[in-house]
Order: sequence, then structure tokens, then C-alpha cells
Amino acid sequence: VNKLMGSSIYILAGNDYNWKVQHNVLHHTYTNIQGLDEDIDAGRIIRFSKHAKWLKIHKFQKYYSLFLYGLLTMNWAITTDFKQSYQYLKRKLSYGKFPNPATQWTKLIIGKIVYYSVWVVLPLVLGFTWWQVLLGFFIMHYTAGIILSVTFQLAHVMPNTEMPLPDENGNMDHTWAIHQLFTTSNFAPDNKLVEFYTGGLNHQVEHHIFPHISHIHYKKISEIVRETAKEFNLPYNEYKTFVKAFIEHIKQLNYLGTHPKVA
Repeated sequence: VNKLMGSSIYILAGNDYNWKVQHNVLHHTYTNIQGLDEDIDAGRIIRFSKHAKWLKIHKFQKYYSLFLYGLLTMNWAITTDFKQSYQYLKRKLSYGKFPNPATQWTKLIIGKIVYYSVWVVLPLVLGFTWWQVLLGFFIMHYTAGIILSVTFQLAHVMPNTEMPLPDENGNMDHTWAIHQLFTTSNFAPDNKLVEFYTGGLNHQVEHHIFPHISHIHYKKISEIVRETAKEFNLPYNEYKTFVKAFIEHIKQLNYLGTHPKVA
């Protein structure tokens, strides 16, 4: 049942193999580490990390980033999945057993054919005009992209989260669990609507430390994590409201968009 529900990512034009590698392996293992965590790599257009190269256009990213967030799942549908499958298979990355490359490419291509057949071809066959289909397709993806991107960024690209780098030997300052406390932040932890709407991802700290536990338990787990962090003098990053977290994220985009020497 869990595998079936997880496969609903195909409805968003995603691919289960790519998601497991990008999110479960790279993001959850190397959280906020430049060059390894792809969630903080938006190419040259948005600078999510102080370790990324600064360009003049980044001075304006606090204004245009939100508009680009909406393109996230549309990129999945058109290019990202193909690029990721090629790169991940070449690097022999996997979550669990490494898939047969031919099988993965077959699943990816068939998945895309079925996806476009359902969301583009079928509406045309049912009598909708081409511009109605394209407009609906764009609105659907743009909405999903905004929701997912904002949820992801409020959890990691914030003033209170760190972006550490390994030393010359590839070692990090902290063990994995402690690293998650330094690089992750909760938002609106007491808002039941936000918790329901995001599937518990507003409790991002607990999501990262206990990825195999159902999100319905995050609220109670958070009390234990908060107390334990305090006991060992470790950070427990949290913003009480969604609005406060969103404003702080925009401030962080502004900070990262400022020339490094000035910042």
C-alpha cells in the first residue's frame, strides 16, 4: 500500500527512482551541503547557498525566485527526470537495490507517455480546445510547483539553518543526526491546517531525524526532540507561524543575493 501511494508521484510527472535518489539519498544524507544536496542547487538562476557562485542577477532573486518556484514540477515533466536518470545511473546511485538501467529507462518513458496521454491527449479527445488544455496544464503544474518549492525552502534556506562544508578529508563537523538539527527548520508547528496540508513537512526536523516514522506522530516526537536538543545545547530551529517563516526566507534570499563582500 505504501509503495502504491508513493507511486502517486507519477501523477505529478515525477519518477520514483529519481525521487528516491534525489530526496531519500542525497537530500536526507547530505542536507544543505553544496554540491551534494540537489535541493539547494537551482542552477545559476537562484543562489540558495553562500558557497554557490554569486552573479549580478542574484541581487534581484528576492523578487523573481517565487515566480520561478512554480516551474518545479513542470521541469520534472519535461527535462529533469531524463537528466537525473542519466546522471544517477551513470553514478550507480540508488535507494536500495540498483535498478537495471534498461528497466529504469523503460519505466520512465512509458510513465511519461501515460502521463501526457492522461493530462494532455485525453482532454483534447474529450473536446477541450488546445489553449484550454495548455492553460490548465500550466496552472496545475505552477500551483504544485509553488506549494512544493515553498515547503522545501522554508525548511532549509533560512537564516537559522547552516550550510556546512566538509573539511579537506571529506569529514563533517557533526554526526548525521546532529547535522540535521543544524541544517533543518520547522515552521508553523502548532498549525493543524498547515500540518495536514503539507503532510507533516512543517515538522521538518522530525521528518529528517525519523524519516521512517509516520508524520502523524511528528507533533508528539517534536516535544522529545526539542527537550533533548536543549539538554545537549544543540539547536532546534523553528518558526511559530508560516508567515514569519516565509518572510525570513525572503530575507535569506536577499542576503544570499547580496555580493559576498558586502554580505
